[in-house]
Amino acid sequence: MTKKEIIEIVSERTQLKKNHTKAIVECVFDVFIETLAREGRIEIRNFGVFKVKRTPARIGRNPVTKESADVPSRNIVQFKAGKFMKERVAKAE
Repeated sequence: MTKKEIIEIVSERTQLKKNHTKAIVECVFDVFIETLAREGRIEIRNFGVFKVKRTPARIGRNPVTKESADVPSRNIVQFKAGKFMKERVAKAE
């Protein structure tokens, strides 16, 4: 699913214009990104938890040339689904 599809679905369900819905959806995503960058964690009840994890520096290898390369440490975003989401997705088979 793309951001455009999310905007269309939310627009239909809320009967708001797509322009308004687009602004709201983009604002929510911006708040997520800013909060993760600042605080490192977002918990949304019945949905899940987003958190920032630091990966350690390591030595990687180019699979084609077999050359070693230094891979610096970096921040990644992890998501752990909440109980309600896990149950709903499990039933969706």
